[in-house]
Amino acid sequence: MADAGTGEPGSRVWDEAPDGLGAALLNTLFDQSAVGLHVLDTELRLVRVNFLTDMGPVDRLLGLRFDEVYRLDVPQDTEELLREVLRTGVPVLGRLVRGRFTGAGGPLLSLTVSVYRLDDAEGRPIGLMAAIVDVTAREKAQARERCLTAVRERVGSSLDVAATCRAFVDAVVPAFVDFAVIEVVDDVLRGADPPLGPLGPDVPLRRAAGTGFRGAGAEEGELGEEDASSDEGADAGRPGDGGGREVGVPEMRRLAPHTPYALAAADLKTRVVLLDDDTPWLDADPDAARLIEATCAHSLMVVPLTLRGTVLGLLSLYRCEGAEPFDEDDTSLARAAGARVALSIDNARRYERDHVIASTVQRRLLPQDQGPRTALETAHVLLAGRNSGSWFDTIALSGGRTALVIGTVGGHGLQTAIAMGQLRTVIHALAGLDLEPDEVLARLKDTAHRLAEERAALPPGDSLQKEALTATCMYGVYDPFARTCTIARAGHPEPVVIGPDGTPLEADVPEGPGLFSEDSAPFAPTAIDLEEGSLLAFFTGSFLSDAGSATRIENALAHPVGRLQELCDRVVYTLPAGSHPDGAALLLARTGTVPADHVATWQLAHDRTTPSVARGLVREQLEAWNLDEESVYATELIVSELITNAVRYGTPPLQLRLLLDSTLTCEVHDSSSVAPHLRHARTVDEGGRGLFIVSQLASHWGTRFSRDGKALWTEQEVKPAEDPDATGS
Repeated sequence: MADAGTGEPGSRVWDEAPDGLGAALLNTLFDQSAVGLHVLDTELRLVRVNFLTDMGPVDRLLGLRFDEVYRLDVPQDTEELLREVLRTGVPVLGRLVRGRFTGAGGPLLSLTVSVYRLDDAEGRPIGLMAAIVDVTAREKAQARERCLTAVRERVGSSLDVAATCRAFVDAVVPAFVDFAVIEVVDDVLRGADPPLGPLGPDVPLRRAAGTGFRGAGAEEGELGEEDASSDEGADAGRPGDGGGREVGVPEMRRLAPHTPYALAAADLKTRVVLLDDDTPWLDADPDAARLIEATCAHSLMVVPLTLRGTVLGLLSLYRCEGAEPFDEDDTSLARAAGARVALSIDNARRYERDHVIASTVQRRLLPQDQGPRTALETAHVLLAGRNSGSWFDTIALSGGRTALVIGTVGGHGLQTAIAMGQLRTVIHALAGLDLEPDEVLARLKDTAHRLAEERAALPPGDSLQKEALTATCMYGVYDPFARTCTIARAGHPEPVVIGPDGTPLEADVPEGPGLFSEDSAPFAPTAIDLEEGSLLAFFTGSFLSDAGSATRIENALAHPVGRLQELCDRVVYTLPAGSHPDGAALLLARTGTVPADHVATWQLAHDRTTPSVARGLVREQLEAWNLDEESVYATELIVSELITNAVRYGTPPLQLRLLLDSTLTCEVHDSSSVAPHLRHARTVDEGGRGLFIVSQLASHWGTRFSRDGKALWTEQEVKPAEDPDATGS
């Protein structure tokens, strides 16, 4: 039937076709096509339509404009599309629009429109043919799949229960529902094990997240911060941020009996409820009634959040005016999404429980009461966060000196807190040896390497073996007599030093390698001269969250007078929101000096008569300090033995210093680097009992080395002399 003369197969088929075949084909197409066919004239009026559009009698539709036959979501766009095809002749295929037949109830349908121009024999346009297919079911299925994909992608990336719930709400509103609320068992939010089902009415639920659209029937402002305005009809609105207080959704509640919420929590089955003014159970739950009235919700689905027989909470989903009620496919999606969010909430709960345990261990391992220090005032702030390895300390040393320590162990969880406690214990032991700061860090680094080796030797299946250890530390010693603070640091940020007038001072402490680093470079200490009233700020890296953090801390400490704890708080107040998610620690110290009437120093001759001279000086000074006779006598013996030892085995110059603080400190300095040793003399020995006597009389004693020699020191508890007048009375 092709036209052989033109060489165009089929180009003249209808000219040679039998009479009536074209009309029969057209009638069959309109009568039996599964597609809604519409023939429009050049004025976009309906000329012919098939019955499959189910719009009632055809006669009443003929002559109507296309936008009069269909109520379209955006009618002006559809008219422009039709006129563009009429003008250009370029067909439009499968354009998705929203609309429904005029006069038909229910929500808008999803329709695909394909438009073709009809031309006469001379090629002049005489009308259009529009083929319309109802793809609402397909679009719903795709929308549900997209919603479930969004839930899978967004939910579970956070180990925070509230953030997990907010991510779920953001994924389903407005893609699936108009309003969503997640309520979690209150104990679960704090990391406790969820209760076994069924959930009793006495178990409190706390709102973890809730947000939604403002329905078309809601009055302006009814949803507070969630309010929105739009000219786009029934689907107007915008999602809220989930942070504000929701109408009808209290912060915490117990389930009212005989409601869908209570029933879903009791038998752990999903409930779908159609809502209207005569819903009987709303009287028993006024909070839900207010929410439903404010949002104009007409359909409710309650999904229990369950996992392995336990109940974590409830998921309440609402659809408002302009949306279809929930169907079986929606219920299946809600259950799948609820299972996802329940698993994510449980993971976050487990992390929260571990975090609570680790944080508790961390705080128990940190100093509970630092107590007063000689000529040094300290205060601290510990900010909670994911990391449980931030630590600090102040350690009283011999000679009125104080060690200032701060550090952090990378990671989170119980094992991080344990590693922190191990390092803190070691540094306490090292501090007691009166080592220089660089030596303390060098030996601490040795211990850290042994801890790393022990972790590497764990069985291959142990998860800890894959977690690398990282730690930093800064150690400083303040000497109130020299008015210096000698500092060394192992991968830790530099301290901030503020003079008594508020002027920042240059610290310039060289950075050494981290404690678990393979770098074997030595630590280089720096001695900083400090006037009385200067401030030292030691902090973990979280306080240095950006380039301007050091300047911000310096500005906060620009007025160093006042209570030290208030200065600590002032530094915290300057931190940007969310700048310490891993936690942070701040140790602040204000330097002072030993009062002149609490210290006595003598330069002594290096000869055999010096012990006797020293005993007389000590007695005179202790009586001036009004100490009791027992303390005076014990101190005389201690000083006599220390001086005797220095004269016999030491080298000049010889110095004796007494320091009265919470305890009495005796120090004997000489320039020898030879350390004395405690000996246990036999009964017949005439000597060798000196340091043994000292160890019995003093609470603590030891030897401290310096570049100029060594110092033998003791500390002892002393008591003031009794007032004779008070005794007589």
